[in-house]
Amino acid sequence: MLRNARIEDVKAVHQLLQHYGQRGELLPRPLTKLYEQIRDFAVYEDQAAHRVVGCCALQFCWEELAEIRSLAVHPDYTGNGIGSQLTAWALQEARNYRIRRIFTLTYRPGFFKKFGFREIERGELPLKIWSDCILCVKFPDCDEIAMLKELDPQE
Repeated sequence: MLRNARIEDVKAVHQLLQHYGQRGELLPRPLTKLYEQIRDFAVYEDQAAHRVVGCCALQFCWEELAEIRSLAVHPDYTGNGIGSQLTAWALQEARNYRIRRIFTLTYRPGFFKKFGFREIERGELPLKIWSDCILCVKFPDCDEIAMLKELDPQE
């Protein structure tokens, strides 16, 4: 079940992000930041197991720009469309707020291309978005791929 994240989900989200962060596949986030930003998240809950098995955040960066970040699905649940549902949630949420451009930094460009994202040079993004990069173990040698999608306000 896909739903908005709640405070009691923070530790499960943190564990998911830590798992992929340790593998170097995304930027882990400290618990303090997750508590501050939990309203940015949706989670996918396996209701039978009563556990969060996927998460995704939509962070607003500028008046018409947002970022999909922290998209993660527990390894036991990959291939079941959970990542796609979370991405669709983020795109719809962006439309609800009349965001016109949405970007992501990823190691899986093929996944985001299915949603109409295109690869861009990181330099096309405003400097403001790089504040979290200083915390990354790969800074300043980022090897993530920047991708952007223009949202149709009529969708």
